[in-house]
Amino acid sequence: MSPITYPPSVTEHITEPRPPADAPVTTPTATLSWRDGRLYRNAVPHRILSGAMHYFRVHPGLWRDRIRRIADLGLNTVDTYVAWNFHQPREGEPASFDGWRDLERFIRMAGEEGLDVVVRPGPYICAEWSNGGLPSWLTAKDLTIRSSDPAFTSAVGHWFDELIPRLAALQACEGGPVVAVQVENEFGSYGDDHAYLRWSRAALAERGIRELLFTADGPTDLMLDSGTLPGTLAAATLGSRPDVARRLLAGRRPDEPFLVAEFWNGWFDHWGDHHHVRGVDSAVRTLRGIIADHGSVSIYMAHGGTSFGLWAGANETEGRLEPIVTSYDSDAPIAEDGRLTPKFFAMREALGTARPLRSPERLPVLPPARLPLVHRTDLLPALAAVPARTTASPSPATFEQLGLDAGMVRYVAHPRIPAGEHRLIFTDVRDRALVFVDGAFLGITDPGSPELTVSGAGETVRLEIVVENLGRVNYGPRVGRHKGLLGPVLVDRRMVQGWQSTPVALQEWSPAELSQALGAGPATTSAGFATADIEVGTPADTFLALPGSAHGLVWVNGFLLGRHWEIGPQVTLYCPAPLLHAGRNTVTVLELERLGETLELRDRPELGPPEEYVEEF
Repeated sequence: MSPITYPPSVTEHITEPRPPADAPVTTPTATLSWRDGRLYRNAVPHRILSGAMHYFRVHPGLWRDRIRRIADLGLNTVDTYVAWNFHQPREGEPASFDGWRDLERFIRMAGEEGLDVVVRPGPYICAEWSNGGLPSWLTAKDLTIRSSDPAFTSAVGHWFDELIPRLAALQACEGGPVVAVQVENEFGSYGDDHAYLRWSRAALAERGIRELLFTADGPTDLMLDSGTLPGTLAAATLGSRPDVARRLLAGRRPDEPFLVAEFWNGWFDHWGDHHHVRGVDSAVRTLRGIIADHGSVSIYMAHGGTSFGLWAGANETEGRLEPIVTSYDSDAPIAEDGRLTPKFFAMREALGTARPLRSPERLPVLPPARLPLVHRTDLLPALAAVPARTTASPSPATFEQLGLDAGMVRYVAHPRIPAGEHRLIFTDVRDRALVFVDGAFLGITDPGSPELTVSGAGETVRLEIVVENLGRVNYGPRVGRHKGLLGPVLVDRRMVQGWQSTPVALQEWSPAELSQALGAGPATTSAGFATADIEVGTPADTFLALPGSAHGLVWVNGFLLGRHWEIGPQVTLYCPAPLLHAGRNTVTVLELERLGETLELRDRPELGPPEEYVEEF
């Protein structure tokens, strides 16, 4: 790879003179160093003015457009997490680094656009991403994640053997754009195994990372005590009160520059909640406070993008799962569809850039339209039509035992139900179950509603349960929690035994498998699969809505776009132009409860009723 040269814009915000030639640096070959509370880039005073953007949340056909918009915002750096489970979803299969997973292409592209790159390889990333980026096949094992447990560090070491040399070859000291790499991720809010944190730092250095290493944690003594390492730059993550964080870090690390590795200028959304926004004045005021007095920042998110497919994570509060919506717009200055928002222009002014915009304020969109949904097949026969290996066992198999990361599991058992009404009790279902008796829909159960009433006639029945994974927990002590029927199913006090468990790997379905499901008709109920055709002249962005439909998934031309749910707040699903082609395009809807009659194409997003939210420690 030929060396990448950077235009003057990279350091145009800094005009101070060079420091003395003997100023110490962090690593002899590192591009970024610090001295006396200042950051330097090749010995020139510097600020990191970064915007977070995740390559795995943006269609590769739009990477360059979004990178340019980050540069247009007045930033000199882009930063990204690396999602391990996105690259290696199955144990024993090589990690993939091509197509949408071509991280090296993304990094090179940022360099070609004149930006430095900060990489945050985890292995844990949070990011409101399924399982915090850790593969579910790993968290299914008997090991302690994010610790010095040799079973965990050995697995991470094998992953890093694949990943880190690719990043090392793209470092600035090798002619590439990577100037900094994060050690783990907000470890201080999780645990206090300093041996693991030291191992993480050494694992990067031993595999060739010579640029700046840093940790990132919330600005509290509790988090900084456990998340920082001597000799490694300590950065903060925050949404407000940068002056308080600055004083705290300066008291602990007086020689280090103030770096906010995540400035939360917006927030993410949970299903069933409001759409979180943050006012422009509030966000810009905090941004100005961060970059004052030589501070550096990464705006999280500068461009949020979309958690396509079933990659959105979840939180868990007091035992209650809070699944995260498909959109990761995050009220960022660059909206989910690339639109330049009022926050963009206000931040651009605060950052002091006067360069002309290279990007249009908005990309083209398809005109609004209403299209009929054609109900093709019912739910149960459609799911059964796609071949998958069935496991027979006395108790239900979990997703993890079936090797399934996301999607659903079909469970079948044949209990005898005595005459009269009885309690059907689900002692631990993760996350949501549709229950059928002899093919008839009985009801929905979840941890908050664990019982249904079933009527018996003293005969054996076919009990069929479809369990949906609503998102794996991405933050806190519940990361890695298993999915499926985790506890017994009871008829009154008696356990149901003798189960057949079949994975429904919706995120992995090929277009041929989707066609198999669609061909399992006829349609006689209110749930199942439906399709709508879109005639397109020139492909452009659009936003899909399903008025009248309740809960399910949407594919576009065989690509799983994401989840829809009438509980909101998200109403529309963003469909980027590269997923469409000229001519006929097919939208496929899996509806689990109640199918509406119409698919709407809209010319703007509807993410739900807004609620002001500012995260504070």
